[in-house]
Amino acid sequence: MTSIGKTKAAPSGKFSEAEWRRRVELAAAYRLTALFKWDDLIATHISARLPGAQDRFLINPYGLLFEEVTASSLITVDLDGNKLDDSPHEVNPAGFTIHSAIHAARHDAECVMHTHTLNGTAVSAQIEGVLPLSQQSILVLQSLGYHDYEGIALREDEKPRLVSSLGGNDFLMLRNHGLLTVGRSIGEAFVFMYLFEAVCSIQVRALAGGQALSRIDPAIIATAREQVRAATQGHGPAMAWPGLLRRLDRELPGYDT
Repeated sequence: MTSIGKTKAAPSGKFSEAEWRRRVELAAAYRLTALFKWDDLIATHISARLPGAQDRFLINPYGLLFEEVTASSLITVDLDGNKLDDSPHEVNPAGFTIHSAIHAARHDAECVMHTHTLNGTAVSAQIEGVLPLSQQSILVLQSLGYHDYEGIALREDEKPRLVSSLGGNDFLMLRNHGLLTVGRSIGEAFVFMYLFEAVCSIQVRALAGGQALSRIDPAIIATAREQVRAATQGHGPAMAWPGLLRRLDRELPGYDT
């Protein structure tokens, strides 16, 4: 369900077909992040593991707006954040500190996505965190970790605490900071972020209403994954990814260059 369909051919001899398709999907995720207005100028990141490589990753060039990212402009880095390309751009060291820790510990994490959205950051500052208020919240709450704020993520010694906070979950709320998702594909990580941000937006609005709130029964939350599998005929949330790419082709094309 995560096919990107037809794309422009890779620059001759520069990338394998598998790497080029991964680059195109990751560039699409950056463009979609801009389209949904989740970007934070040049801050935050989406990283993806190169096909067949446990220690090579793609990340955005530091300094480009997300709407400017293309498949060929993405930078290859190792687990230490060292550039492996001849790109004229640098890599944000704070950004890859978080991503490298998770990629190293979670081999199922093909993609790690991190945002500083206004609603997500607002909820990250609330003591109770995510509340069981919406249908969207049940999937997030079944697989959610929290990580306390330790300043801008530059220190190596924070990595094991980040990994511990995430555990085996798909969603991580970085306190006073923002949101993070991991996915077994780029499409899955992106759609998880869509759900996470929707949950936070709904919660901010519900709390602003000034009325007592109805909370979802924990027994319903416990069966969230089974409910989603049934609702998506076994495909999971990433079923929406091909449609998102078609929307991007209409509204913000050019990522596959």
